[in-house]
Amino acid sequence: MRLIMQAAVNMAVFLACALLFPSGFILANMTVAAMAAVVLAFLNRLLKPLLILLSLPLVIISLGAFSLIINAAMLELTAWLIPGFGFESFWWAFLVALLLTLANLIFVDQGSIQIRR
Repeated sequence: MRLIMQAAVNMAVFLACALLFPSGFILANMTVAAMAAVVLAFLNRLLKPLLILLSLPLVIISLGAFSLIINAAMLELTAWLIPGFGFESFWWAFLVALLLTLANLIFVDQGSIQIRR
């Protein structure tokens, strides 16, 4: 269920970024957005934990900020796998990664945070 919700949030952010940043973010159509969202969700489940483990010293030294670089790299890998989905530069991927991180934190991870009273 979490994978489906993460893919839905990713697709919504991709569509919003395509409207907000037409010069830096390349998105052919909604089908490409859906495919890229599913591929990114699977890559985040399969490959991202390994990348974080391998770069753990950098993640710790940067207080977690290096994970945004990993997220941007995951987006670039998704762009390499999905035709019609891409970025003009790595910094556009970084900006979309930042927006994806914020959206997933608000909409997906909010359910896993419990406040005890």
